[in-house]
Amino acid sequence: MKILFVSPKKADSGLAAFPVFSKNRLEGVAREYRKDSKGQFGRLLKAAGFEGEAGTRVIQHVLQGSRAVLHLVGSGARREFDAERFGAEVIKEHGMGNHLSITLHLDGFGLSPDETARAAVGARLAAYQFLKYRTTGRGMTATSVKTVRVSVDSPAKARAAYQGFHGPVCDGQLLARDLVNEPANKLYPKSYASRIRRLGKLGLEVEVLGESKMKALGMHALVGVGQGSPRESQLVVMKWNGGRKKDKPVCLVGKGVTFDTGGISLKPGAGMWDMKADMGGSAAVVGAMMAVAGRKAKANVVGIVGLVENMPDGLAQNPGDVVTSMSGQTIEVQNTDAEGRLVLADALWYGKTKFKPKAMVDLATLTGAILVALGHEHAGLFSNSDTLASAFVKASAASGEKTWRLPLDPAYDRMIDSAVADMKNIGGREAGSITAAQFLQRFVGDTPWVHLDVAGTAMKNARTDPRETTLGTGFGVRLLNQWIKDSYES
Repeated sequence: MKILFVSPKKADSGLAAFPVFSKNRLEGVAREYRKDSKGQFGRLLKAAGFEGEAGTRVIQHVLQGSRAVLHLVGSGARREFDAERFGAEVIKEHGMGNHLSITLHLDGFGLSPDETARAAVGARLAAYQFLKYRTTGRGMTATSVKTVRVSVDSPAKARAAYQGFHGPVCDGQLLARDLVNEPANKLYPKSYASRIRRLGKLGLEVEVLGESKMKALGMHALVGVGQGSPRESQLVVMKWNGGRKKDKPVCLVGKGVTFDTGGISLKPGAGMWDMKADMGGSAAVVGAMMAVAGRKAKANVVGIVGLVENMPDGLAQNPGDVVTSMSGQTIEVQNTDAEGRLVLADALWYGKTKFKPKAMVDLATLTGAILVALGHEHAGLFSNSDTLASAFVKASAASGEKTWRLPLDPAYDRMIDSAVADMKNIGGREAGSITAAQFLQRFVGDTPWVHLDVAGTAMKNARTDPRETTLGTGFGVRLLNQWIKDSYES
């Protein structure tokens, strides 16, 4: 899909979409359509009882004096207008039709370049589909739209905002969606690492550690998770050096369980096919690193993903096993289906000791408990730093990727003490998301750290937002880039 930012003028073909605010407030080129239609425009609105209220729509095939199909979207109060959602709604409604081009008219409303750029992002997100394994024929529903024009008052400024930030971040989000949607027989640790290597062409430094290297480093928590699979586990390190040489990096860490059966603590069969998406945290980190490189971020950023497959086998980890992590701390594995925190334990410690970052963030589809607490709308946010947590709350609001902070407390930490090792990998039924975060906190020391439990936001089967089209959402890519931009590039 080609994205163009153009000066205001009447479209001569395709579909022209306009937001109309309360009391039929029209601006920009929309006024020209009304004037040139010799009253037809007003009669159309009156007949439909249209007054610009949010959620209402009027479609008119051709007005007098125009060859374009007009689509008016009731957008309610101007202060509540969401340009990104507007772009998504138009594509969702007309993207599978016969229109090769769609013009989103945002001229005359005084929108900022960022707002108009995000309309294009909304269009791209709504047009996304994962069809690579579908053969031609029945069920193919690829979008017909080849070009989206965003009509704005200052095309150059909108284009700069899109190309300099929003476009590359959208690229990263779509990559994250692709990764989550891939089946596990196609995306497994080594093939995943190979795909990440390709990002080197953007300027990322990529290093892959295999099992022998990880064992030599003492990463027995991570390697133990994958020992039931014939597929070798991997640790992939991505580096972007866009800041000053003396500046310490920020470190992003992602859980990448490419398929999670639960291991010997086997999951129920119903819905297990979605466990290909248990690498959603790693997908967000990979997508974020792609975006950081694509927009040439003026910051030093390290991305680390631990890639494993959790399978039951004669060599698989047993409930009750004790493993020694890279930190030297021992872990009693009471439940092999609480494996993500074992992967993150070694990845976090490696990032902390190798790069000495100014801040660390991990993302993981870690607990079902976070779904009970927050559903699919907010990711759970945990932090050992109020300052860092506040920065993430602000980035969350700016990016549109919602988070909700939950507590950490010594009382919860005691729930993971073990009688036979330094800790155990589960803390009981209560406060499951919190005890998982407490476990991770034992591997970050004093480094400012945020943990995002994205089990409810990285993958969704029920979709209520026009920007979400498939199992994988790509959640986290925008949030991470907004945080990096606001905190380290301003």
